[in-house]
Amino acid sequence: MARCAALWNGSGLTDMPRVAIVAAMEREVKPLIRSWSRRQSEHNGKTFRLFEKGNVVLVCGGIGAEAARRAAETVIALYSPSIVYSAGFAGALTPEMKVGAVLLPRRVVDAGDGSSVDTETGEGVLVSFASVASPQQKVKLGESFAAAAVDMEAAAVARAAQARGLQFAAVKAISDEIHFAMPEMDRFVAPDGTFRSGKFAIYTVLRPSLWRTVAQLSRNSARASRALCARLAEMTAS
Repeated sequence: MARCAALWNGSGLTDMPRVAIVAAMEREVKPLIRSWSRRQSEHNGKTFRLFEKGNVVLVCGGIGAEAARRAAETVIALYSPSIVYSAGFAGALTPEMKVGAVLLPRRVVDAGDGSSVDTETGEGVLVSFASVASPQQKVKLGESFAAAAVDMEAAAVARAAQARGLQFAAVKAISDEIHFAMPEMDRFVAPDGTFRSGKFAIYTVLRPSLWRTVAQLSRNSARASRALCARLAEMTAS
């Protein structure tokens, strides 16, 4: 935790350059950013919503690796941070990881090519996968990479930071446990990473068999969001 402590300590942020946080969806971090100042900025033809408080900036870039890459490159270009965090939800790859648990991984692995980034802080392994993982895929990912959790964005954010010589780390809260079967989500993610919540709601309403699963996911997500935001609030307290 030495390098992280140089930026964040028990009393809050030190006098270091700006810290950037890249999240996928606003609902993941809503309790944290509720009172933060907001602005919109355009970069490479795309508009991003940014949230700022003190020495910290947060951008919600959308779901998936490509959306995360664009968001990370944008916040780096606009703010020149010294550290970039990937923050958000993750799925558990071990029975010990329960909903609401927060992981600060030591290593982030890209399941697509096996490349990895050492965060030089935290512990355990987070693997980034191209889609929402099924229970069977979670088991295989855990075994293949000795990983504790899976997400979709961290590896892309790590590469963006690494390419510019910046420190990278991740903060992930478990929203679905290893045997939880997520409803079909990939088809509702637009090319820009936006989640088509209206279409997903209609899809769910027409399929009563999904109601219990979606209700459980909603409760899990709320719990994960509270845990994630509490940890981020501690880290960014001033």
